[in-house]
Order: sequence, then structure tokens, then C-alpha cells
Amino acid sequence: MGGGMGRSLLRAGHVVHGFDINDKAVLHFIADGGETGALPDVAKRLDVLVTVVVNAAQMESVLFGEHGVAPSLAKGTVVIGCATVAPDFARSTEARLAGLGVLYVDAPMSGGAAKAADGALTMMVGATPEAMSKAEPVLASMAQKIFRLGDRAGAGSAMKIVNQMLAGVHIASMAEAITFAMTQGVEPRQFMDVIPQCAGTSWMLENRGPHVVDGDYTPRSAVEIFVKDLGIVSDIARGVRFSAPLTAAALQQFLAASGMGFGAEDDAAVAKVYARNARLKLPGE
Repeated sequence: MGGGMGRSLLRAGHVVHGFDINDKAVLHFIADGGETGALPDVAKRLDVLVTVVVNAAQMESVLFGEHGVAPSLAKGTVVIGCATVAPDFARSTEARLAGLGVLYVDAPMSGGAAKAADGALTMMVGATPEAMSKAEPVLASMAQKIFRLGDRAGAGSAMKIVNQMLAGVHIASMAEAITFAMTQGVEPRQFMDVIPQCAGTSWMLENRGPHVVDGDYTPRSAVEIFVKDLGIVSDIARGVRFSAPLTAAALQQFLAASGMGFGAEDDAAVAKVYARNARLKLPGE
């Protein structure tokens, strides 16, 4: 997603420096018109730093770790955090950056790699008016829809975890339904011909179901992402004494998929858990 977002920023006319642990990704980005360099030196000249990582631990490392970039940023620089993290982590990141004179925009995103490449993401944003004003041209280059949810960090992350709660449950329910259908003689392709035209459909079913039909589990979003995200939801729910049984059930299925060795596969691979338990053979197997 970071590569697509970087290219969307290039198309909008921004000067963009790209950094990744995958050297090939950086080379491809440079070939498309991006720049790179020594991050500590580049950091001093940035107006905006966009962090596109998997989780809070990676964001912590990028900003405040042994080689963290935050101390190198000039005062008034804006950091846009796009990872799905707990709201408390977003608020603490805002406070720590403020201590360095750096602004923070809590901007988790939804839409996947395809929409990132098209500059058509949905972003859920919490930020001070000053941070939002400085970040807006960059956000507008990456997102088609920007929801301003509050004047401080945490508001965007709160909405994102609600979205992830639904997304994870919907993926797991798709996997359960498409494999249950197989026990009734309904082939996955038939399922996808009919159910998207019926009341039981969902965006996740329509997006992930074809992965099962094609037997293609190339990760667009991996099983481990929902182990993390539904884990965040469950931890927060426990903290506020909120019962979330559907989330808990979905999380167990993603954990099972990870434990069976499918953690790095597309999140639709949760269907393999149901298939193995029911002794079913999915397409492509």
C-alpha cells in the first residue's frame, strides 16, 4: 500500500522520498520518479512524513527506535500515521512528537492496495487544526474520502478499529458460508454467482470470495493482519468491559489459520480452516 500511496503523491506533483526494508521496492519507486537518500538527512528537509507500516511496534521503531527518525525532523513537520493501532497508542504518539515540536495526524486508512495505487483510499483522521491544515494536500493526494473525526489523535484509530471489527467478522463469515455451501453441494463459483445478488452479501464477501474461487491466496491483506487487528479490538473491548462474542469467534479462526501455517497468505485463507475441519477440498487444492 505504501508504494501505491507514494506513486499517488508523485502524480499529484509532490516530491516524494521512499524508504522500505525491501530494497527492490525502493528501486521500483525510484524508477517511477521517486527519490530516496539517507533518511536522517532527508528527514531534516521534510514537510510531511507518511508512515505506512503494519503495527504499533513498527511505528514505534520507525519514529523512536534505535534509528528512529523523529529526533531528526524539523519543528513543524507533520507525521501522518496510517497503521491500524490502538487509540491510546495514537494519543501517546501525538504527545511524544509534540514534545519534539512535531505535529501528528492519526490517519488510518481503508481500501487496500488497489485503491492506494489509484489515490482512492478512505482515511479516518484525528488531528489538531494546525496539523490537519498542513497535512491536507498530502491526504487529498492519497485519499478519495477523508473523514475528519476529531481535533486530536485517537479519533481516527477508534473508527478504524470499528471498521476492522466488521471487516474481520465479514471475512470469517464469508469463509464459513462458502465452505458450508460446499457441504450442501453448492460449488464456490456458484456461491459467488448468486450470493452477491442477494441480501446476505457484503463488500468483503464480494472482494474476498473470488480469492477462494480462484484458489489464489496471494496476500492483498494477510491473515496475520486480522490476528493483530481483531486482537486490538478484543483487548480494547475487554478493557471497557464490552462483550464482543462475534469478534472473539472470528479472531479464533484467524488464529487457527495462522497456526496452520497460513499467516502470510491472503486473509481469505481463513476458509482453509473451515475446509480442513470439514474435510473439504477447496479450489486449487
